Amino acid sequence: MRLLILEDDAQLADALGTGLRQLGHVVDCFPDGARADAALGTASYDALVLDLGLPGTDGMVWLRRWRQLGVALPVLILTARDGLEQRVAGLDAGADDYLIKPMSIEELAARLRALLRRATGRSQSEWVHGGLRYDPSTRQVFWLGQPVELTARETGLLEILLKHPERVLSKTQLQEQMYDWSGGEPESNALEVHIHHLRRKIHPAVVRTIRGLGYALGPAREVP
Repeated sequence: MRLLILEDDAQLADALGTGLRQLGHVVDCFPDGARADAALGTASYDALVLDLGLPGTDGMVWLRRWRQLGVALPVLILTARDGLEQRVAGLDAGADDYLIKPMSIEELAARLRALLRRATGRSQSEWVHGGLRYDPSTRQVFWLGQPVELTARETGLLEILLKHPERVLSKTQLQEQMYDWSGGEPESNALEVHIHHLRRKIHPAVVRTIRGLGYALGPAREVP
């Protein structure tokens, strides 16, 4: 997942970013709503982790503003405000989940996976596509029942394609989901190398090249 974290506590933001990256996620952290708002306009995220006690404009105000503008991104409020009325207000304002600090990275990651399942219409914890099976909680990939050893980047790329099994994704869209802004620009042929490795390690038809448009997951019927 590519995640946006809006948290003004630099130490906590760093811990969240580090922990989620270690679990294989791509993470951008911002300390205030204005910069997070700008990021939402230029990048595609799977979920937003939102602190409420922000400098300047409160996180609840940003949440209501985004929902009024039609931003449908799943939002998990992560805050020290633990009162019942505050939790209810956050959910009624448009949050999809509400988590009280302090928490573990494992619980946060599990709740984000649940948000992604709901956002993509999945009810099962594992994603299945023909002979391909993927467990996002462990990031394990199986082909015809056998485990497949992939690098973190290869797994991330496969997860993006599995999230959108019917869509053609451009090179720019795929790179946007695979790299955060802190890592700099990837090498020009990095994506093609990762796709080559997926085809070699899993099946030649697992990723289709759509000339002039980009790439798509191979049809399940052709990935037996």
